[in-house]
Amino acid sequence: MADNVILRATKVTKSFGHFAVLKGVDLELQQGEFITLLGPNGAGKTTLLRILATLAKPTSGAIELAGIPLKDAKASIRGLLGVISHQTFLYEDLTARENLVFYGQLYQVAHLTERVNELLARVGLERRANDRVRNFSRGMQQRLSIARAILHNPPVLLLDEPDTGLDRQAADMLQNVIRELATGGEPRSIIMTTHNLERGLAMCDRLVVLAGGRMVREAQARDLTPENLQNWYYEAVNSRNLKP
Repeated sequence: MADNVILRATKVTKSFGHFAVLKGVDLELQQGEFITLLGPNGAGKTTLLRILATLAKPTSGAIELAGIPLKDAKASIRGLLGVISHQTFLYEDLTARENLVFYGQLYQVAHLTERVNELLARVGLERRANDRVRNFSRGMQQRLSIARAILHNPPVLLLDEPDTGLDRQAADMLQNVIRELATGGEPRSIIMTTHNLERGLAMCDRLVVLAGGRMVREAQARDLTPENLQNWYYEAVNSRNLKP
């Protein structure tokens, strides 16, 4: 399986002053795998995803993407990544279509007009394509953010709590879009953080728990049920093996 690793973090640490957020994290993402990353607030999930997304640098440790050490990589390696975070990375004064065209030109996407139309329809925004993003609801912005993230067909998606602040209907729609990405004709390798345990279990192949800046437990999704998931998670978070 090691030959199928597309993203690897080895002994990654991150400190802000004297405060260590990540304390030697090891994580491997296989090609086509969907990992749900769980953990309490302050566990370091967002920090880890920012490092994996090349938006922040680790204090120590190594990251490899498609076998390329990120410390040696050119900026173009970001074309292998699609990132959805608390920030949408959208321009509010541009329309939905204009946002996608801008990013498509940035990544030199072929047949851009057709690709933009395809994705606007895929995330259910074709009727709002020419509306400015500032007039969009949070759910609509997140759907457009997904279209932005997959516009250039990246093999790896990093999703940081993509359903935060969404109502149930919008969250369900987002879940359907993400599941289609994970299992569709062009399956991608995905890491997603979420506080919704059941939703995270339903969508992933493997669950990993980050607590106290360390990976403390993991399991294959097929080995857990919605009934025992909560106990499994809280036992991991409250593990006596956690060290200050």
